[in-house]
Amino acid sequence: MIGAGPAGEVVIGRLHEQGLRTALVERELVGGECAYWACIPSKTLLRPAEVREEATRAAGTSTPERRWSELTEYRDYMIRNLDDSGEIESYEKRGVRVFKGAGRLAGPHKVRVGDELLETERVVIATGSVPRIPEIRGLNQIDYWTNREATTLTEVPRSVVVLGGGPVGIELAQFLRRFGAEVALVESADRLLAREDDRVSALVGDYLIKDGIDLNLGTGAAEVAQADGGQKTVRLESGAELSCEQLLVAIGRGPRVDDLGLETVGIEPSGSGIEVDERCRAAHGVWAVGDVTGVMPFTHVGKYQGRLACADIAGHHVKADYRAIPRVVFADPEIAAVGLTEREAREQGIEVEAAAVALPESIARPWTYERDPRGDLGVLADRRRGVLIGAWAVAPLASEWIHYAALAIKTETPLDTLRDTVAQFPTFTEGYLNALEELG
Repeated sequence: MIGAGPAGEVVIGRLHEQGLRTALVERELVGGECAYWACIPSKTLLRPAEVREEATRAAGTSTPERRWSELTEYRDYMIRNLDDSGEIESYEKRGVRVFKGAGRLAGPHKVRVGDELLETERVVIATGSVPRIPEIRGLNQIDYWTNREATTLTEVPRSVVVLGGGPVGIELAQFLRRFGAEVALVESADRLLAREDDRVSALVGDYLIKDGIDLNLGTGAAEVAQADGGQKTVRLESGAELSCEQLLVAIGRGPRVDDLGLETVGIEPSGSGIEVDERCRAAHGVWAVGDVTGVMPFTHVGKYQGRLACADIAGHHVKADYRAIPRVVFADPEIAAVGLTEREAREQGIEVEAAAVALPESIARPWTYERDPRGDLGVLADRRRGVLIGAWAVAPLASEWIHYAALAIKTETPLDTLRDTVAQFPTFTEGYLNALEELG
């Protein structure tokens, strides 16, 4: 097993349980990007600011005090103080051999780690991804942040320019703004979250502006410079200039495929990563899972692929199905989507029927949740087949109740069955009935 992020840990755990002799190779920390520098610390840092906002919006509550030192102490606990010794010990006690170092394929059924050559029947690659660093004049001459520096920070900068209007850029921009930084967000596309429906992008932009974030859309960074005192200047393609104490690069991630010896087993990765089949096979005796495959850069997809690879290794018939993978941005309010967007569906020639509802106008839960309630929900159906093929929500707790739509898409539940299904009152899930009835 090369790579010990969430996907790799799923694989190593399951293969060990299946009775196979297993070895784990990790060049950095056992637990991977998600555990130490991404999902876990970012969501930990986002939550207190969200709670504080909730307190201002709920009736009869006061705004809680922010205690930065307590938050960073808890963040450090959650990321194990960037120490994986406990994880290594746990694996070794279970009989898994752990090698710390860069693993490299050395031909069929061989992996080299430093001076040691491991021989094996099967290799699973889960090396994850790395931040994409754009070619911007002057960028390589200044110190800047990626998600790693942003999620392990000890002090909040006075001002930050965030490059990138995707999930990472949005989450970290909102976190930094709510902890006192002046934040400008720069996105070269003409809207945020370009992967999602236009309505989602517009809603998210409105919420970020209300938070006091300066949005610069449809223009990228052309040049950056840093003064002797550390203050940075970002000149945009539009000609405008932004000044900041810190620059955060969050334009996306690319697969970590460099120096893996892939050519020794006949694998030629593309810019998207290592191509795999529906069983996550990359070559004879080689599987790849997680971000390195370029399928979907989500931890839950990597873990799903890990389960598929283990089932295939065990001799079970498996086939990947990515139709109903949730996509969530843990902003406030949360942004969740699943399935196709309307644009994607029309490009596939599907006869589309779409509907959207403002939740405060259709259900009670937003009003019980907060004053001046928020929330929008959209659904997308295949008119000919009579099934749901997509959904999105920009609303409180959307990450929790998007799974109603995910299950409906996965199982191809008929729209009539969904309309006849009773949701608990009062919940946000009730909004689906109103949206589905709008479909006609």
